[in-house]
Amino acid sequence: MHGTELKGWGFLSPTLVVLGFVGIFPFVYVLYLSLFYYNIFSLRGIVYVGINNFRKLMNDPKFMSALSKGLLFVVVTCGVEITLGLAIALLLSKKFVGRGVLRTIMTLPLAMAPVAIGSMWIVITRPAVGPVSYWLGKLGISYDISESALQAFFTTVIMDVWHWTPFVILAFLAGLTSLPREPMEAARVDGAGPWQTFRHVIFPLMRPILVTIVFIRIMDTFRIYDEVWALTSGGPGTATKYVSIHLVRLVLARQEYGYGASMSVFLLYLTIVMCWVLMNLITRVKKEVYAE
Repeated sequence: MHGTELKGWGFLSPTLVVLGFVGIFPFVYVLYLSLFYYNIFSLRGIVYVGINNFRKLMNDPKFMSALSKGLLFVVVTCGVEITLGLAIALLLSKKFVGRGVLRTIMTLPLAMAPVAIGSMWIVITRPAVGPVSYWLGKLGISYDISESALQAFFTTVIMDVWHWTPFVILAFLAGLTSLPREPMEAARVDGAGPWQTFRHVIFPLMRPILVTIVFIRIMDTFRIYDEVWALTSGGPGTATKYVSIHLVRLVLARQEYGYGASMSVFLLYLTIVMCWVLMNLITRVKKEVYAE
């Protein structure tokens, strides 16, 4: 190994050491712990159970309920954010008075901490105090997320959409500004209208960017915790008890570290599978776009 390579590894070694302690060691320990029954309040101590924790996980109705709610939340939230974000990005890509101010205001939710978002939405949605319940009451609609499971679910969806749609808009805007102008100008010369230009030119060119944004938002939305916990704590009942909240409650309340570790490993595996599917989709889409 040459001196230059040794110097490079010397500069890189602190980062590798930190990565090992922060990322690799916790993962290996959680993987190890998932094979044991471990409850600090149990007199049994640490007992090796092999894959029984994972077998129990597949037959746990509470976990399956939390997982299904989490996946439903991901599908609804990402669908709304992608659709709304693309529409607003197309609007902001046009020149009009006040566009710069609108872009600045739009990014403000991204600067707020997730817990602050949840706390703010507590005030907004509180019955008899918040503006949402007040104006819905004027329309004859009773609104109370502490009692209605459906209202609580859609309130968490709207909160996440409000928080993260600006990120989707900015990502789409970056993609729109990087698109080549020649195909769009050629489409206009051929007499294509705005919808035809978007459908046959802009959208095909945006597909790799679209899939990448979907990839990022699915990963973020699937592990949502702070905002929902601050707003509803998973309630009412289990209406907003998504899988991340279920995991934290299991470990902190019942101290079942082995079972909680197996749940974490399974969720990591599920995340890797989704990433693999999306990465293959991104690769295929890019090949199709470049082939066109």
